[in-house]
Amino acid sequence: MLLAIDAGNTNVTVGVFEGANLIASWRLRTIREQTADEWGINLRSLFRVCELDARIITGVAISSVVPPLDRQLAEMSLRYFRCEPLFVSVDVDLGLKVSIDNPREAGADRLANAAAAFHKYGGPCVVVDLGTAINFDVVSAAGDFVGGIICPGIGIAISGLFEKAARLPLVDFRQPKQLIGKNTVDCIQSGLYYATISSIDGILDRLVAELGPDTKIVGTGGQAKLMVEGSRRLKIVDEDLTLDGVRIIWERHGA
Repeated sequence: MLLAIDAGNTNVTVGVFEGANLIASWRLRTIREQTADEWGINLRSLFRVCELDARIITGVAISSVVPPLDRQLAEMSLRYFRCEPLFVSVDVDLGLKVSIDNPREAGADRLANAAAAFHKYGGPCVVVDLGTAINFDVVSAAGDFVGGIICPGIGIAISGLFEKAARLPLVDFRQPKQLIGKNTVDCIQSGLYYATISSIDGILDRLVAELGPDTKIVGTGGQAKLMVEGSRRLKIVDEDLTLDGVRIIWERHGA
């Protein structure tokens, strides 16, 4: 079985795969100061809660955009699961050609998303990943990762309003009850929600115009489900897309 890890700036998502089936998954906070032992003990504890034996793990694959975590996660893999981890990067077989100016600039999460989207949905396709940033990752019909678009994430927008506008409160991101807010909190939530949707749909309109009407659009990330009802373009949500990409890349290496 595979232990797949997606280490992002806000959360670390962990999944256990039996073949192509995700049999358990957890979302943890990204704590850069956590040691290899702390990661290992935490994961072993989660395994016990799900009645899984850590000895079933025969491989570990990691997508990380947080370099300070890489050494700790690698040490944890060796010490607690006795596996040399595979790190997703342009140096491994992705099943894609990375056709951007500097391939090493592409984040591992974007590479995993592109690999999974092309494998599962075909091309051309666009992945909308709603995380700390909102990433639009583009794969051509021929299976080339050709680049994308990066926008500030929803959490950044919320923090910016709270920090820069003295009288505006910190709010949760949620779908508003109505377009026109009747109080300050409702106004902010409506603005965040519809500004995000309008931005996503506007960018997707331009991408589809360039890539063609057969373009598949797939959403993933923490807030993707909230976007579906209000978006014209974003209708498919694949919450496990990044972990699936990590698995697919690991399998390509003969695991």
